[in-house]
Amino acid sequence: MPSQGERRPCSRRTVARSVASVLLSLVAIGLGAVVHAQGAATDSMPPLGAAAEIRAQLTARNYTTLSSETSARIDRITSRVGDHFKKGDLLIAFDCATQRAQVARAKAVETQAEKAAAINQRLANLKSIGQLELDVSRAEVEKAKADLDIADAAASKCEIAAPFNGITVEQKAQQFQYATPGQPLLEILDDRSLEIELIAPSRGLAWLKPGYGFQVHIEETDKTYPAEITRVGGRVDPVSQTIKVFGEIKGDAPELMAGMSGRANIPPPK
Repeated sequence: MPSQGERRPCSRRTVARSVASVLLSLVAIGLGAVVHAQGAATDSMPPLGAAAEIRAQLTARNYTTLSSETSARIDRITSRVGDHFKKGDLLIAFDCATQRAQVARAKAVETQAEKAAAINQRLANLKSIGQLELDVSRAEVEKAKADLDIADAAASKCEIAAPFNGITVEQKAQQFQYATPGQPLLEILDDRSLEIELIAPSRGLAWLKPGYGFQVHIEETDKTYPAEITRVGGRVDPVSQTIKVFGEIKGDAPELMAGMSGRANIPPPK
């Protein structure tokens, strides 16, 4: 028998039960924290269709990079960065003396072939030559016309005209530089035909339709503009559950430029 001052040693079964009890308590506390966190996260998510501000950016509807279609020296670049132009204005001209000479030669060959064919036609009427000689002379005329078309097509690439009204945003080549086919020369865009590009939650597709109005605040101007949806992307991102939406500013806003950004406020229908 143990004395009065001595402790009774605990059995292994008692220790195991104590450890198991502590572990169960810790697991219960952890599960409660997880459930509480999930509930808080669910409560913080906006309800389906709730109004939300979405990041938006202004982009140009028409933009392109003009490239060289011929091998020639750049004679003139009439538009610099920041210069406005109209559709059809000359932007780049090449030194194409060779191409112009080829056009002149092709025209002379065509004239020669047409005159020879006319003489052969009169001789054929007089039964002085056969049908074969007449057909060959006519074929020479068609061949000369085709060569002239080829020369004209090559010469037409010596000048690059503006495909739309716009502004030059980047110059990638210099005057008197020798250009090769496919080389980028000028980057241009239509600065008056802007559209709003944003990424919206796909759960709003029920009412995100063309013609739906909303407000967009542009940070660079610190102004809010009325806008409306013009088109909706054709594919939902399954990971982020978002879709591209495009819109346009209603009314005239000459202070806006491509690349400006802000936030769009698209409330759900009432």
